[in-house]
Order: sequence, then C-alpha cells, then structure tokens
Amino acid sequence: MSDSPKAKYRKDYAPPAYLVDNVGLDFDIQADHTDVSVEMQVRRNPAGSGSSWRLDGREMELLHIAINGSELTSDDYTQHTDYITLNPKLEEFTLSLKNRIEPDANTALEGFYRSGEILTTQCESSGFSRITYFPDRPDVLSRYRVKLTADKQQYPILLANGDCVEQGDAEAGRHYAIWQDPFPKPCYLFATVAGDLAEISDSYRTQSGRDIAIRFYTDHGNESLCDHAIHSLKQAMAWDERVYGLEYDLDTYMVVAVGSFNMGAMENKGLNIFNTSCILASPETATDHDFTTVRDVVAHEYFHNYTGNRVTCQDWFQLSLKESLTVFREQQFAADHDSPGVTRIEQARIVRNVQFPEDAGPTAHPVRPESYIEMNNFYTITIYQKGAEVIRMMHTILGDAAFNKAVRHYLQKHDGQAVSIEDFIVALEESSGADLQQFRLWYNQAGTPQITVDEHFDADAGEYRLKLVQHLPSTPGQKDKQPMHIPVSLALFDDNGVLDDALDSNLLHLRETEQSWNFDGLRSKPTPSLLRGFSAPVKLLNPLSDAELAQLMQVEDDAFARWEAAQQLLLQALMAEVAAHGKAGESVPKENLYNAFSNLLSDPPQDRALLAEMLTLPTESYLAEQYDQIDMGAVVSAHAKLKTGLGLALVESLQALLVQQDSQQAYSFEPAEVGRRRLAGVCLQYLAAADVAGIRQDCLDRYLSADNMTDSMSALNALRDLDCEQRSQAFEHYEQRWQDQPLVLDKWFALHATGRVPDAFTQIQKLLEHPGFDLRNPNRVRALLGCFARANLREFHREDGAGYAFIGDQVLVLNRLNPQVAARLAGAFSQWRRYKGKAGERMQAELERIQASDKLSPDVYEIVEKSLRG
Repeated sequence: MSDSPKAKYRKDYAPPAYLVDNVGLDFDIQADHTDVSVEMQVRRNPAGSGSSWRLDGREMELLHIAINGSELTSDDYTQHTDYITLNPKLEEFTLSLKNRIEPDANTALEGFYRSGEILTTQCESSGFSRITYFPDRPDVLSRYRVKLTADKQQYPILLANGDCVEQGDAEAGRHYAIWQDPFPKPCYLFATVAGDLAEISDSYRTQSGRDIAIRFYTDHGNESLCDHAIHSLKQAMAWDERVYGLEYDLDTYMVVAVGSFNMGAMENKGLNIFNTSCILASPETATDHDFTTVRDVVAHEYFHNYTGNRVTCQDWFQLSLKESLTVFREQQFAADHDSPGVTRIEQARIVRNVQFPEDAGPTAHPVRPESYIEMNNFYTITIYQKGAEVIRMMHTILGDAAFNKAVRHYLQKHDGQAVSIEDFIVALEESSGADLQQFRLWYNQAGTPQITVDEHFDADAGEYRLKLVQHLPSTPGQKDKQPMHIPVSLALFDDNGVLDDALDSNLLHLRETEQSWNFDGLRSKPTPSLLRGFSAPVKLLNPLSDAELAQLMQVEDDAFARWEAAQQLLLQALMAEVAAHGKAGESVPKENLYNAFSNLLSDPPQDRALLAEMLTLPTESYLAEQYDQIDMGAVVSAHAKLKTGLGLALVESLQALLVQQDSQQAYSFEPAEVGRRRLAGVCLQYLAAADVAGIRQDCLDRYLSADNMTDSMSALNALRDLDCEQRSQAFEHYEQRWQDQPLVLDKWFALHATGRVPDAFTQIQKLLEHPGFDLRNPNRVRALLGCFARANLREFHREDGAGYAFIGDQVLVLNRLNPQVAARLAGAFSQWRRYKGKAGERMQAELERIQASDKLSPDVYEIVEKSLRG
C-alpha cells in the first residue's frame, strides 16, 4: 500500500469538542439509493477542547450542509476522504445536512445495507459513518427521532429504536413511520430496518407488573423457528431481574433476524439485529449446540441493555468494559440453565483452544489494547472471553453477593454515561472495600501467565509444602511483565481419594513471582487438584503422574478438574505419539491410559454430558499449541492414531454405551437429553475412527432414521472421514433435502470443509462454484473457508502449499467485498513462524502476497502487517 493506515492510541483520547443532544434522521428510501436528512442540536462540550469538530462519513455523497439554516460553502468546512471538519465558533447551534448512500452496493455489511430483500443496519463500531456525517464515537450520546419513508408494498415493515410515535401513508404508494427513542445513546447503537417481514408477537410481565411487548421479525415461513429464541429472551429477562435486580426499561423489545451479518448479533437499544444463525432453530434444523448458541446469544444481547447500553464505553479501547461483563453474565445465565460443570468446561475450552494461541501470537494484545489501526480487528477472543475470565476472577475474589451488589452500584453511579474500565473497577472497590490495584494488571498486560508447581512432603512431620511460580511471557510491545494477582482454587486428596480437610480456604491468592503454602497434619502425601473450576485463565505446569491423574478422574467432584485430569492423560499420550512420529518400530505404551478410561466407563459420572467431555480428545490445534515449533504432519498423525487406538481398545464398552443412549422419546432441549445425545455422538466418533465392523452402515441408518438435527449431524460427523459409499449416500441425501435452507446447508459445507477423505481438498475447491455458496454472505464463508482454515489442519497445511494458496486467494477477493471477514480469514496465517520447514515459509509467502496487493483494506493490512512483523 502506498499510504499505510495509521494507528490510533489510547493515550491520545480527548473528550469531544461538541456534544449532540438530539438527532433527527429522515430516511427517504428509493429504488437505487437512499437520501438521509439530518438535523442535530449541538452544544460545546464543557470538558472538550479545541474549536475543530470532526464529522465522520464514508462512501456517501454530501448534498448540502447548513448551520442555523445558513448553507455552508466549501470554504466553511474541509472535506476529507472519510470525514469533514468544521469550525463552528458557536456555543450552541443546529446543524442540518443531507447525503446520499447506496445500500445495495454496500457489500461491507456496515452502516445501511441490503440483506436479501430487506434493508438493515450494523453500526458498531464505526458503521454509522456509512449512513451520514456524524461524530462516530461512543462518548457522544444523543436522543434520536427517526422517520423512514419507503414503498409500502416492498417495505411494509419500517422499524427503528424506541417507540413508534406516528405512521401513515405517503404519496405514490409509499408510507412512513416515525420512531422516538427516549434514552440517549451513542450512534453505534442506532438501528433501522425496512422490509417485508413476518412479525411474531409475545409478551413478558416484569416482577413489578409491567407488560413488555415482544416482537420478532423474520422472513415469511420462518415464524415457527423463532419459538426457542423468544422463550430464551423471556428466560433472560426473568434471570436478570432475579439475579441483578434489572428490569427492562422500554415498553417494547424488538428482534430482527437477517441472513447477511458480519457478527452473531447486535444489541441496539430496543431493536436487536441478529444473524439468522443465532435466532432460527427447530429440532429438525438445529443441533443442540445451535439451540445453546441461540439461547446464550439472545441472553447476551438482552443483558447488554444495561451493561453496554445504559452504561457504555467512552472509547473503543474500553470495548471489554461492556463485552466482558456481559459475556460473564451470559455465562452465569448459561450455567443456571444447563449442566454447570459442563458449561464451565466449554468456556474453558474456548479460552485454551483459541485465546491462548492468540495470546502467544503476533496479534496478542491486552484486554484493554493500547492501539489499533482498524477497530473491527479487536472484536477478539481476548476482549470477550479472556475479559470475561478477568470479570470471573473478580467475582471469585469478592464473592457472589458482594460482586452483584458492586455491579448494581456501578450501573447506578454511571447510568447514562460513557465510562472507562477504570471507572468500573473503582465502583467495585467502592462497593466491596476490596483492593484491586494489582489486579488491574490483567487489563494492561497481554499474554497467558504460566504457573509452575513444585511440591514437597515431609512424611515424618506430616507437612506438605506447595510452591507456585508465575511467569508471563513477552508479547509484542511488552517485554517485561509484573506479577499478577491470580486466584488459584485448590483441593488436596489423600492416597485413598478422600478430600483432605487440611485447608483453611480452598482459594490461594498468588500475588508474587513465587509463593509457598504449608499444610500440616497430613497422614500421607496428598494429590493437589489446582485451578478447580478454571479459577484463572493460566497455563498450569503441574507434573502429576498417570496414577494421580487417573485418581482425580475418579474422585474429583469439581467437573472442570475431573475433565482436566482426563485431558492431561490424553495430552501426554498424544505428545508421546508426536515424539515417536517417523521413528520406525517405536511403540508408545498406552496401558495406563486405556486402564484409566476403561475404569471411567465402568464407573462413569451420572452427568452424561460430563462423561462425553471426558472421553473427547484434546483438539489437534490444542496439541499443536504445546510446541514452540510445530510439525503439523506429526500432530495430525498422532491425533488420528490415538483416536483409532482408543476406539479399538474400548470398542465393547463404547458399543454398549452407544446402545444405552438410544431413546424413543421426542426431542427436548433439556440438559439430560442433550448429554445423552452428546455421549452417543462421541461413541460414534470413536467407533468410526476404529472403523469397526458394521459402523459405516450403522451411521447411515442412524442418519436416515434420525428425527432431529443433532442425531443427524452425529452420524454425518462419524462418516465424514470414511471414504465409503455410505458417506456419499448420506451427504447427497442431506444436500438434496436442505438445499433451499441456507443455515442448514451451512452444516453440509462445514462437513466438507473439515473432511479428511482422499479427495477432500478437491471437493472443497469445487464447492466455491456450488449454487448455495456466496462469498458475499459471511455465514457461507465461515462454514466453508473458515472451517477449512481453522479446523481441517491436514488439508490446510498440505505439504504442497495448495491449502495456503487457496485461502490466500479468497482473502484477496474478500478484501474488496467484506474487509472484516477477509481479515479474520487472513489471521489463519498469523503464526507462520512456529511452523517447521516449508510450511512456515509458504505461509509467510502468502502473507507477503496479500500485503503486496493493491488497495488493501485497513482491516486486512493490520492483520498481515502484525503477522509479518511479529
């Protein structure tokens, strides 16, 4: 690029020079364009400085601009590529302007754009600047009045934030609607929709007796697919009242499901815009995982009403202020409506499998970043999930009651304000009396802390000493780190597997680089179970023996710790296989592993979902993350070999277990039933990996007879890597049945994208030409290209480099269509330095090819530049 995009820095934050108290927006929607007329009531900000005022605006034509009714000339303002600057020299004034935009040409899916037959918006983080000229920053809070005028037949539904205060017919077969939002909000929370949509109405009565109108909007024919989402919303509303004392503050709550959306959903005040993948669900079309996603995303966006909307962030460096607290509240909600232990395992797995690698790569950043080029690149797993773990640690330190009270204090103190993470922590300290000064480092220091365990037992004195040493590796721009405040949950088990009562508290506060704790009165050397409940997002280097891990697998009552013991046993076996890769005749002993899992199956936990998790191998990507230099061929081979070996070693137990999970009951989304189906799917995976006699036909029969999508996908996933006629029959049947339902067909794309049959890569390449695939739709891209690059490690890391070139080509195409999606796909190359031999060189070459491309978007440029710079 000739002009490299410039970084923005947190240290440069300055309050806005002017505030906008009220905004009037008039959308005149025509066939090939939309004219947007704006009137703003503006006043100088007492806390601001300077006389220059910036109004952001991209991809639009400015038709006129006036102050207090006087038209401005080109001498009165300066026009830039993506903004204009004014020097009003007035304390208060009315700014009016008009501009023209083209929603149909807006493939970036930011601002006002077309999704199928409807027009919709996505304004976070800076999408409003694609609608009209405005100070597009979260610390300018305004009250909005919006008028929409459009063809009545084509767009019978006209929506915006707040309440509809007027509607009626206009000339030439058109009509209009006027919406007023009584709450001040930043422009990133603005939303509007125009289209021919079905409306599904319901209601919710609050604890105070208010009736809230619930209205969901979707394409005609999808009405019944919204039932689960509506039920989930009502569950979330009741939960937030019960747990945090927060009652919904408008009379109407609206949700619109759109097919083309860069994210999962958006929490716009009173008018949430959702990706259809996070709304539409039925037993026939959605898996248990899909049902869980819908429930949790609906809850997440609703919880934003207070933690994000009523109190928002002063600048985008504070993004985790709203997202991490809301993710944590979503996680609390999920645990209350599902198996709590398995829910926590799933949360921990996401952090370890996705966030830890991000922390170890060239794009590592603190939970509160210090700089960015393109804000869209910072909607990351670090901001969301690691941020939520930081909130969880404060919850652990303060205790449930004190934490909830402190959050209410924060919301009351800063209601209607745009604030910082520091304001949040101060509010917690004010309410609870806790000192969180050292804990603030979690927001400022990037990287994953590593804790090394050292222990000593004095049998004569009955004394056990536990020493923990913490280390935070260097990350880009941060070399020297200070010790963190890390809460470590602990239990000690004696040699009979009995929980020892030697602990005064089961929570250790690790604050120094090294700390030791002594425990007296022990009859034998205990087995320490550390980090129970995943009490901190850290890597624990705890050299337990196979026997100790097997013991914890059986006796631990903490679900995460029990699962982690199984994971460590499996991980050690996988790493032994990696070490033996390519060494002729070398055999890895697995008797201890097989015995441990045989014992587990003979005396399993009652929670079948927990048993399924304990049986599931660590992913290939998690295995790869254990190495500074990755030999992906060895990783893929080791993973496949151990999976086959476990399937063969446990075949009789797995077959018996599979039969036990069969049920004639109708589908229900209840924890016990979800666990049963999950366990059946794991059994099928192992039996298919071992390719035991009859499993191919059994999978096909199960697929054809399944009455729900979860069981269908379990059978298809088991067949996915088997090159056989049954696979072909099942895949073809699925495609024909669901070819007209894009969300359901996405699962078929993902199956192909992750397949390991001999011609898998050829099949994936051909799918770009499939009539159901569309590069302009983020869901299609994620299903095919995203799954290929992130989950099909064998084919993406092909020795000939064709997998890299394939994704590099698509990044370049997407760069011009949808930079957000392109940047996320380019991130698949970011850790090229860690790959041995030609693999790393070829990934680097793809990054350099992308970097050399003409008109590279800031989104892609930032990812590529950081990846190459390291």
